[in-house]
Amino acid sequence: MNGIHDMGGMQDMGPIRREKDEPVFHTPWEARAFALFVAVPESNRYQIELIPPAEYLRMSYYERWATSLAETLKKEGLATSTEIETGKAAGGTVAGRHVLSVAEVAKMIAPRAAASGATSAAPRFKVGQSVWAREANPVGHTRSPRYVRGRLGTVERICGIEPLWDTDADGRNITTKPQPVYSVRFAARELWGDKSNHLDSIYLDLWEDYLEPA
Repeated sequence: MNGIHDMGGMQDMGPIRREKDEPVFHTPWEARAFALFVAVPESNRYQIELIPPAEYLRMSYYERWATSLAETLKKEGLATSTEIETGKAAGGTVAGRHVLSVAEVAKMIAPRAAASGATSAAPRFKVGQSVWAREANPVGHTRSPRYVRGRLGTVERICGIEPLWDTDADGRNITTKPQPVYSVRFAARELWGDKSNHLDSIYLDLWEDYLEPA
């Protein structure tokens, strides 16, 4: 989808300030928000992308996660607005659900193995080949940046096979079928015009479905 979250290529968003020795979580509630988000299978990036632009820019990273989680819990019938606002459960259980143990959550957030062996599909594109980033404006979640759509690039590397995590308008996965991912180089002038440095390029990892032959 197109939204404020797709900030690549935008201007006037202010400087990026790096924090020396930045911790994974700044406060305990951030770690808890992360764990809860992962523990609810229906949680996904699409719900984060539905946050109104002004609110999205105001919030910190994990505030967005916590906000989207609350909306997901209400949509799925796992919690009411009152329960979320008060922090007190109304009692009872939800059919088909159970309280996750620490071990179960640890397993869910552990790095997953690459999906390279999950399909025998040969890559459609070769290193050195010119490709177009597809011109598309999906209503669901996509990892194809808006600023490269319709632009010409060159395949620099075949990165392996990974599931495509795009979603439909309801935030449900379109497909998790593994497919090749490519590192594609785009000249800065192709993206931002002749005033860009002719020596500059950016590299993006793009799924095969995002590309078409030039």
